[in-house]
Amino acid sequence: MVEHAEIRMVHRGGSKINFREPVITHDSRFLLCAAGESVNVYSTSTEEYVHDLQGHTDLVTGVVLNPSNHLQVYSCSADGTVRLWDFTDAILIKTFIIGYPIYSIYVSEKHGGVVFLVVPMANYKSSELFQLVAVHLSHSGDQEVEARELSAVLCDVSPHPGAASFGREGEYIAAVKGLQLEVFFFKKQKSYRFSLKSGMKKGAKNAFTCVSCHPKEDCIATGHEDGKIRMWRNFNQKKEYTYSTLHWHHGAVNTLCFTPEGTNLLSGGIESVLVHWHYTQENQKDFLPRLGAAITHIAVSPDGSLFCTSHSDNKITIIQSCVKVSAVIQGLVKGDGVWTNLIIDPRSKALVLNGKPGHLQFYNLHRDKQLYNLDIVQQEYIHEEGLDQFEVVKAAFDARGDWLATVEERRKKGAELEINLKLWAYDVLTQSFVLNTTVTAPHEDRITAMFFSPSPETTMLVTTSLDGHFKAWLLADHSDANEGFWACDFVGGYHLLKPGCCSFSADGSLLSVGFQEVVTVWSPASWELLTTLSQPPGAIRDLCFGRLSCSKYLLGASTKNQLCCWNLLTCSLEWSTPMDVSLLQTDPLSENVAAFCSQSGSSDLFVFKPSEPRPLYSQKALCTGKVQHAVFAPRDQMLESCEERTQWLNRSQLYFFTQHMDLLTFSTKTEEDRLLASSKQLMVDDSVAVTPFYLLLGKHRRQQLEKQEVLTNPMAERTQLPQGTIAIKELLHTPAHVLPSASFLCAMFVRSLLISSSSAREEKEYEEGEMEREKEEEDSEGEADPRLGESAAWGPPEEFGAPALTKAQERELRKVKTFDHSWLSSLLDC
Repeated sequence: MVEHAEIRMVHRGGSKINFREPVITHDSRFLLCAAGESVNVYSTSTEEYVHDLQGHTDLVTGVVLNPSNHLQVYSCSADGTVRLWDFTDAILIKTFIIGYPIYSIYVSEKHGGVVFLVVPMANYKSSELFQLVAVHLSHSGDQEVEARELSAVLCDVSPHPGAASFGREGEYIAAVKGLQLEVFFFKKQKSYRFSLKSGMKKGAKNAFTCVSCHPKEDCIATGHEDGKIRMWRNFNQKKEYTYSTLHWHHGAVNTLCFTPEGTNLLSGGIESVLVHWHYTQENQKDFLPRLGAAITHIAVSPDGSLFCTSHSDNKITIIQSCVKVSAVIQGLVKGDGVWTNLIIDPRSKALVLNGKPGHLQFYNLHRDKQLYNLDIVQQEYIHEEGLDQFEVVKAAFDARGDWLATVEERRKKGAELEINLKLWAYDVLTQSFVLNTTVTAPHEDRITAMFFSPSPETTMLVTTSLDGHFKAWLLADHSDANEGFWACDFVGGYHLLKPGCCSFSADGSLLSVGFQEVVTVWSPASWELLTTLSQPPGAIRDLCFGRLSCSKYLLGASTKNQLCCWNLLTCSLEWSTPMDVSLLQTDPLSENVAAFCSQSGSSDLFVFKPSEPRPLYSQKALCTGKVQHAVFAPRDQMLESCEERTQWLNRSQLYFFTQHMDLLTFSTKTEEDRLLASSKQLMVDDSVAVTPFYLLLGKHRRQQLEKQEVLTNPMAERTQLPQGTIAIKELLHTPAHVLPSASFLCAMFVRSLLISSSSAREEKEYEEGEMEREKEEEDSEGEADPRLGESAAWGPPEEFGAPALTKAQERELRKVKTFDHSWLSSLLDC
């Protein structure tokens, strides 16, 4: 076993930013949202990721603003801690240890120094019963504080954060679960429960889904599974409560939110429409439609200027006062599955995989941001269960990123499988891919594998299918990608066996195709079958060629838990080992190969070179379930690790998906140190509030820079900037209505900047006179003096200790000689 103490598995992007309700800061400049084990901070104006708040060791389950300090936030996590942050500088201020997994967090300005948490009623994470508790936070100076004294407020509550809400400035809290609404009044220390029947009318579903309380009045809005919204009043007593019903949503109401002043109620659901209800005129409503996906959360900024909605496609939309969308923060879209596997775009180095239905998403791993979506199916997707629609199941890029191949399938009940093969050409002008060729029914059955040839001499695509054939597709005209088209060049097979996988060698000179238990090797130049390779029983699941110095090896994984390595020079089996390999992935920039193996319900990872028997890196129980999607992504900046156990991460970074659709990667200590150093170089833009301390510090820094500039550049001290005169100050402070016209003042101002011709002429004449005098003196000195010859014979003056004069010094002496010194003689006579 290879040691790997310096390598750890981390989330490096693709986290769910729609897991919990986002938070907009008081100045509406930043948006904070839970993202895996950290809290991400985004700019509301530019959509850009600013930084993250790291410190939790488990899933972050809630983020709320600190009511007593608008520059701080609380975050809670399943690790049993509540953390207080300065979100502008990403500084952890204090950690409160609760000791129980936390599922939601609530705060109220009226309850200072207290947070309300939803924790299990039993001391284990799998409990299905939860309670709302109040926790008094200590003001001690320690960074870690024990806060294990919990005061129960409500029992048997929902862990969903939208199932509880403070009302009337914190006088009561309302919670919903199932068919029951419970309201707890803090002053009375008494709660009231209100229940609904499971179905008052035919087809009605009265179960509660969410709740929101009016900030200033006694009114509670609840959402229900049947799309209705109930407005509850007079609930401070058990018998005389009333409610009115609002209905627009045809599906369940996912979220509700009142604006800070309580003048409007916002609702959202599966319709992808933000509904804007007027509180005083409940029948009047406005809509913001076509937001792209089902709305899961709604949040409003404290000043009411911005709204934001979280969506089921891992997206946050920022809206200006329910009028227009101003920004979209798009995370990694995680659908029902990744049918295309994980691939890297050679041009943008983006991760490409299934996105929205019928689309491919291009995702920047380094910035954790989606670049764009490419519509492959080019048909309107209908959100209806049981409806068969086209899905993108395969995708591949050529080596240069000029071509993209996609396969889309649709199987109707009782009908044949519909398959389309599409070839897309990269358009430099639009910086995207344009459809070039569509091949209807390229095979008679499902396509199992698709790869481009890496050879620079030809543009070739190979597809394998369950119909028993593999086909080679060639670009008919190389001159113009937009006018050329693709055609089938060769159809191959082997003894009516079904091909399941294929792979090209690094130079494109060989093609290996796995026909069930037989591995065939072909020459793409002549389509000659070169050899067949035998192996232990079991169908070939995956094939890959070695790279660089290991290019003579061919690796294959079988369904009978065998990993085999053939030497193509001798056409013999080099070695084999019993391993249940679920995925083989080669690093295009090195000889390394990653093998994910399944064992005892979890996955193990082995990184090795085909030429060496000992693995470079191995890790047991990497994650639960099988790993079926992984890719090596090239690094923007190569690491310089010299240790053997971390060198495999120098050029590329290995990303993989777990069965729960979590995107994970591996990090080294060197990389973490580099990220930490870069994160300390905080860049504060003009939109950040300037504090008095910043002004004082900025003035001190400017003075230091000015002194340094004077020392390094003496001319900077001589250059004087124009100073403000009394006339200019008086002009700026004089009321505009008593001033002359702007054109008159402008003419005067421009004239004052001009240099007078008389002074310029006098200065020019003085310089010309000086030059003439210097020339005359040089001519007079050039006349030979008989005594000078004798002194010159003694050698240069340096030999007698007298330093030589520079030309500039000689000119200064000549000027002194020409001065009139008569005033000095008259002074001496006195």
